[in-house]
Amino acid sequence: MTITVRPGSTVMFTGDSITDCERLRSEDSLGFGYPLRVAGEWGLQHPRTPVTWLNSAIAGNKVMDLESRWQTDVLDARPDVVSILVGVNDMGWHTLDPKGYVISAEKFAAGYDRLLAPLAEAGTELILIEPFLLPVSGVVEAGGVLIGEAERKAWRADLDPKIEAVRGLARTYGAQLLAADGMFTELAARTTPEHWSADGVHPTPAGHAALARAWLRLVA
Repeated sequence: MTITVRPGSTVMFTGDSITDCERLRSEDSLGFGYPLRVAGEWGLQHPRTPVTWLNSAIAGNKVMDLESRWQTDVLDARPDVVSILVGVNDMGWHTLDPKGYVISAEKFAAGYDRLLAPLAEAGTELILIEPFLLPVSGVVEAGGVLIGEAERKAWRADLDPKIEAVRGLARTYGAQLLAADGMFTELAARTTPEHWSADGVHPTPAGHAALARAWLRLVA
């Protein structure tokens, strides 16, 4: 069952840098990633179904950061559809950042649940995008930090329970789930992980196109 987007609907994207994509530098404040691609393709395919597209993502955000600004940046906009992609900053960054701290899967799920509850109460349609991590090779830079394969393996062990938490919340709230981690695993097996994300976290143009295509399959 897909989400029905009607003429005049407001769709809100939110999350971290993957969704932010320098939105404040873009003319329409949608950024240069998958939200822009979604809005563009929708406008091309459905010219008689105008939609207001919003992006409130902020690079570096964790679930707790979304909580602190949820009322002002999301709820006050009264969106009809909210699409959330968060979790990559809630995983193994604490192993590299001395200012960070461990965020358990339980804390992550509880905070995420607090984001969803008021939206569900308002009857908002929900799209939850799994956080993802691609198995790129060698040492790469992500968020200004050099990361080796050993660190990324530790990240994967930390991320998997949080992906399961997102899946569980999607079931609980009857939300559409965009299974991005599985999608990128399948795509990487056909080509290379680097084709979809140079650092394993931030999508390439092809990666953003894949996210946009998968997102549009969830709506009608």
